[in-house]
Amino acid sequence: MTTDRSARADSPAVGRGQPTLVFVHGTNSSSYLGSGLVTELTLRGYRAVAVDLPGHGDEGFIPAAYQAPQDLAALAVEPSPLAGITAEDYAARVVEVVRAAREHGPVILAGASQGGVTLSRVGNLIPELIDRVVYVAAYCCVDLPTLTDYLGTPENDESLLGNVMAAMVVDPAELGVSRINWRTADPLVSQGIKDCLAADFTDAGARRLFNLLEPDEPASIPLADARGQADTWGRIPRTYVRFTLDRLIPPALQSRFIAEADRLTPDNPTDVRDVPAPHCGPFERPELVDILAELLDG
Repeated sequence: MTTDRSARADSPAVGRGQPTLVFVHGTNSSSYLGSGLVTELTLRGYRAVAVDLPGHGDEGFIPAAYQAPQDLAALAVEPSPLAGITAEDYAARVVEVVRAAREHGPVILAGASQGGVTLSRVGNLIPELIDRVVYVAAYCCVDLPTLTDYLGTPENDESLLGNVMAAMVVDPAELGVSRINWRTADPLVSQGIKDCLAADFTDAGARRLFNLLEPDEPASIPLADARGQADTWGRIPRTYVRFTLDRLIPPALQSRFIAEADRLTPDNPTDVRDVPAPHCGPFERPELVDILAELLDG
């Protein structure tokens, strides 16, 4: 499998038939952001795996011009292999992991942020293999087709996404990727990114986060149809974990996702949980680990 080196953990004390949590990371990220969550769950005796989506983690691409000393002019034109990656590729990777995990027992599929696009698409493809889907402060498209469509809604008005976009080095249409300079030398831009993604992190913690984030993300993903379908995805029990301090996907938008999903599938209402966390968690926060452990216990 192409995912052999994803952040993976199987407790030796757990036998066949136990559920597995499959965690899907968000944009400009990798399985590493789920490694703390996987570790905490494993230490409690659960099975868990964090997936690297194509072009991320061990397959990640770091432009030469991104390294120190940075060459900002070259960074704006250096081609990226991620430009050709699609939402179909993302879904295929996760389907592969879910199928492998399903051989050992039930599967709970969880994802954060843009990872919700992949969750919904996978739920449409293989609902019979997923026992629960968990959106962790994630995009969950129902009434509108794409992630991008939700950015213009009133519920997104308080988003600080523009703070992150201030670090974008080139129009995504030119390179086919959204290229973010997380290592910007502009302290005001860095502070703006922290305010958006990690407001209650220490400055040192925010710097560690920025160094884990990857510069490139396929520009096609936010434009892909990610609507959950009632007859497939809508059959899967679902949980939505709202991050109440989130300034990228505001709580109002998270609540809109929940309301739309519940209108689509009134006989399968969303199990809603709240965690007082900013967008990037971190995902090993005890409150989130407790929620996922409870769901794994059934």
